[in-house]
Amino acid sequence: MKTYQNLLLNKDDGILWLTINRLEYRNALNKETLSELQDVFNYVEQDDSIKVIILQGAGEKSFAAGADIQQLHERKMLEALIPGMQGLYKKIEQCGKVTIAAVKGYALGGGCELALSCDIRIATPKAKFGLPELNLGIIPGAGGTQRLARIVGKGRALDMVLTGKIIDGIEAERIGLASYLSDMEELEAKARNIAREVMKKGPIAIKLAKLAIHKGFDVDLETGMLIEKLCQTISFGTEDKSEGTLAFLEKRPAQFGSN
Repeated sequence: MKTYQNLLLNKDDGILWLTINRLEYRNALNKETLSELQDVFNYVEQDDSIKVIILQGAGEKSFAAGADIQQLHERKMLEALIPGMQGLYKKIEQCGKVTIAAVKGYALGGGCELALSCDIRIATPKAKFGLPELNLGIIPGAGGTQRLARIVGKGRALDMVLTGKIIDGIEAERIGLASYLSDMEELEAKARNIAREVMKKGPIAIKLAKLAIHKGFDVDLETGMLIEKLCQTISFGTEDKSEGTLAFLEKRPAQFGSN
């Protein structure tokens, strides 16, 4: 596995622990770090031994404190049109593996948007989520205006974006921004347990379920049901389906061939 300047990688029994390691900058997401993240997610799609990716920030103070403001200051207008951070987060959202954000400390701006692009978010009570981009004269531009509204609702998203308010992990879990709440000392164990639970499932079914949810969410119900039906049709033709149903009938754990 490659080594990176700003990321730490540790593969452990089907789980890839991906740590943003820029402690002195509160794990801010500069262009070099974003490029490394892009490279990692290109790699993981090809590695069948990786089932779940757990993203976290080094230290206890930040998950990711947002974009590098100096680099942001130097960017020109038309640079906002390149895929950039938004394109990377789309790749993470559409990744065939399950992604879990383990959030302790600050997840602001691009860091919050990174967490929003993951399938599951676990937060400590002292985690801090916010989209304060309007303070800089810009808007959240890596999916924040769209994913946040879809996750917590339009009204709460407008409140967070327009006021720039920062909420803690308790509030994030209450409004549905965080999927789980965990004490700091139990955060990694909680993430690992969720990952292990996911890894018991059929891996092709996981990919199809993610596809059905993401592609069906923004269309009318009739179209969404058709997407679901097509995904189910594909799953019926897999060896995973045969093994999963047989294991249930035989009252034993399923042994999926792609696991």
